[in-house]
This record gives sequence, structure tokens and C-alpha cells, in this order.
Amino acid sequence: MDEPEVTPDQDDDARLNRSHPVFGSPAFLRLWIAQIVSAFGDWIGFLAIIEIARRIGGDQPGSAIALVMVARVLPGFFLASVGGVIVDRVNRKRLLIGCDILRALVLLAIPFIERVWALVLVSLILELATSLWGPAKEAIVPNLVPKEQLTAANSLSLVAAYGTFPLAAGAFIGLAKLAEWLGGSAIGQVEWALVLDSVTFLIAACLIATLPLVPRRKEEKKAGPIDLAQGIRELREGWAFIAISPQVRAVLVGLATGMIGGGMLIPLGAVYNDVILKAGNAGFGTILVTLGLGVSVGVSMLSAMQRRLNKDNGFIAAIFGAGTCLLFAVSTSNTFWNLAGVFAMGIFAGSVYVLGFTLLHEHVEEQLRGRVFSALYTLVRFCLLLSITVGGFLSDGFNWLFDVLFDNELTVGSWTLALPGVRGALWLASLFMLLASGLAWVSLRTPNKKLQ
Repeated sequence: MDEPEVTPDQDDDARLNRSHPVFGSPAFLRLWIAQIVSAFGDWIGFLAIIEIARRIGGDQPGSAIALVMVARVLPGFFLASVGGVIVDRVNRKRLLIGCDILRALVLLAIPFIERVWALVLVSLILELATSLWGPAKEAIVPNLVPKEQLTAANSLSLVAAYGTFPLAAGAFIGLAKLAEWLGGSAIGQVEWALVLDSVTFLIAACLIATLPLVPRRKEEKKAGPIDLAQGIRELREGWAFIAISPQVRAVLVGLATGMIGGGMLIPLGAVYNDVILKAGNAGFGTILVTLGLGVSVGVSMLSAMQRRLNKDNGFIAAIFGAGTCLLFAVSTSNTFWNLAGVFAMGIFAGSVYVLGFTLLHEHVEEQLRGRVFSALYTLVRFCLLLSITVGGFLSDGFNWLFDVLFDNELTVGSWTLALPGVRGALWLASLFMLLASGLAWVSLRTPNKKLQ
């Protein structure tokens, strides 16, 4: 393990953290470019894998796509905690490079897959690599930027992760035109997409390889092989720290519980658009764009206010604001007011992400960082899968209940409100987000304890 990570207090590595007006340091700029490149390719690859699942799914394309989606989520909450132990013990720079190379090679094999089970298997491998890459990346961010610019760094990471989706979607369509132009070529849209995704991972690996990371202190490293007993002890140590740290506990509880509500938007957003707004495919696309614009505005505002903002209170307020705006958005049948609520929700949702990750970066020690971020990913993935799974059932259940009680319509005087089941399910989703803000508030006001 020759080339481990940097420590912020090492005078001989002061050049790594020299001030940068936007990115905090030249090193983080390089990491951010790597994120941009790989996220752009990953969105394209994601669309390509969905298309392959549909293609090879035969007469059950929906089931094939569902299996692939489960494969992309499932490993995270079974293995992410173990991954956190690995991240805290190994050379994080080499781990990031290795995960990128592995994903590049796996993607090149996907065009030759003809069975759903094989596609599920490679999706599992891709997700395992991602479960290591994410915590490792988050663990090195505080070593690359000054503490006072962590909020801005997390804002930029959010832009890199999600802001590239519209570009990737456009590029995916463009690859279809390229395949048509090439005519008889054996390489079609999907194949070009997977090759492009593979190349982006290799570019990201090369950029990460140039990061000027220097050795951690001896006491921050854990030498020797990972045995089972020691691995279990380290897992317990990571979860114990989460239990006794108010800020860390608040972030994990707030984001996980909020995700139960927010995740319902994935299966139910399009249904709400069709049943209540009746705006068609273009309408749902407009909702997604509006949400993205709101997130961008929220991230920009937060970056400008970061030095004057109390991050603890800001995190709680942002979760509460997101839940309130969702409640408003799904309570109206007017497209304009729905979009206004979605836009405002995006502002708060972007703030939740940035403030949450900044609090973790500021309050988690170097040697525990991998395990804490892995725990976060584990909880968020579990809650996301839970909300996606139960969202449709809740919608059907509320539809039956509202039909029995109100005939799917509530009338007060001359005012009438349509009550399809999807509205009830999304009301419940907003209440989960409000509950998340309350749980985070309680956690932050629980006295800190000493880790034994």
C-alpha cells in the first residue's frame, strides 16, 4: 500500500489544498472532471442496458427490466458496509482506478449477452464496483479541498452526478442517428453507447491516477490482511460511531427516511402526470426538467450562502421544505402550480444532498469515513428499493380506499378534488419527508457521547 491518501494537516502537502476560487483545489478540479466524464458515460450506459433488457426479455420485457434494476440496487445494502471496511483499509486511489477499469471491461462484454440472467449478473458486478467507488471518492474529498469549501465541492459533485443526465439522454439519441448513418454496420446504438461508457471510465481512471495523494499517517492506516473477526469489529466500530454522533446520525436518518418518500416519485410521478394533470409524455418530461432546474438553483444558492449558513439547521429546514413543496405539488391539479411546487422541491432537495454530505465530511474522522459513507449508501439504497417496490401497491390500496369512502372525489360546496390512489400515495410520500425532518431534528438535539 504505497501511495495511500493525504492528510489535511501535512505541511509538506500544502500545495494540494492551495486555494482555488471555485473548486477549492486543482486536485479536486481533476477529480470533478473525472466525475463528469464517468457520470455522462454511466447515464448513457444505463439507458443502453435498459434497452438490452427490453430486447432480450422476449414476451416479458417489463420483468427483465425490473430484474436488472433490482440487480443495480440490491448489492448496495447487502455489501456496502463490508465495502466501507475495505475503503478504510486499502489505497483509495488504486481502488478508484481499479473499479473504473473493471467497469470498463464489463461494459465491453455486455453486447455479447443474450440471456437475462447474464445481464443481471453483469449488472451485479457493475453495482459492486460502484458500491466501492462511491464511498472511496467521498472519503478523499475532504483531503482535496479546504474545509471552508466543502459545501461548494459537494454542490459540484451533485451537478456532476445528475446534471449530466439530459446531455447523456441527448447523446444516446444521437448515437441512434449515428448507427442509422453507418447503415449496415454491426455496431448499433446500444453497442456504441456501451463502448462510449467504457471509454469514459478509462478516461476517469487516467484522471484519478494523476491526483497528487500522499501517504496517510501510520496511525490512520490498518496494515495486514482483512480477517473476518477484525472486519466485524471494524463494522461495529463504524456503526457505533454513527450511533453516538448527532450530526452523522441525523444525516443518515434524515436522508434514508426522506428517500422512502422521495423514491415513490420514481414509479408514481408518470402516473400522477397521466391521471391528474393529463399532460402526456411531454408533460412528464417538463416535470423532470423543472425538478432538475430547481436542484440547480438550490445548489447555486447554497454555494453562495455556505459561509453564512448554519448547516445543522439548514439540513433540517431543507428536508422539511422538500416535503412541504411535494405536498403542495401533488395537492393541485393545475399544471402551472404543480410545476411551481416541483421547482421549489428541487431547490430544497438539492440543498438536502449538499448539506448532508458536507456535514458528514466535516464530522467523520479519516479512518471511519469509508464505513460511514458506505452505511449511508446502504440505508439510502434499501429505502429507495422499498419505496419503488411498495409505491405501486400503496397507490392501488389508496385507490380502493378512496373509492369506498369518497367515490374517488372529494366535494366541499362548489370545490371538488379528484382523489385517485396515486394522489394518496404521494401525500404519504410527502409525510415521510416531513417525518424525516423531525427525526433529524431530534437526532441533532441528542447529546453527543464518547465512543468506547
